[in-house]
Amino acid sequence: MNTATTDRPHEGSWYEIRLHGHLAARWSAWFDGLTLTTGTDGTTTLRGPVVDQAALHGLLGRLRDLGVPLISVTQVDPDPASTPTPEEPTTGDKS
Repeated sequence: MNTATTDRPHEGSWYEIRLHGHLAARWSAWFDGLTLTTGTDGTTTLRGPVVDQAALHGLLGRLRDLGVPLISVTQVDPDPASTPTPEEPTTGDKS
């Protein structure tokens, strides 16, 4: 019996995709809301949530169609600024 686990990403995983070259900010809408950042080292980084593997392959296909050289695709932790925090419980009337 095989009990090995796979390192498949969970649905809604965050990714960082690094590209060689700069993409203009106008391309950000084409990449499903991922943050597009250009680096001083001549690279562009796309970062954000990807709903599932099909969406990830779709993004990679778009990059292929643009002819942009891919440097890396890395699953990363969510950006703390976009992770919702639970509201503090309230006790009593504060009026």
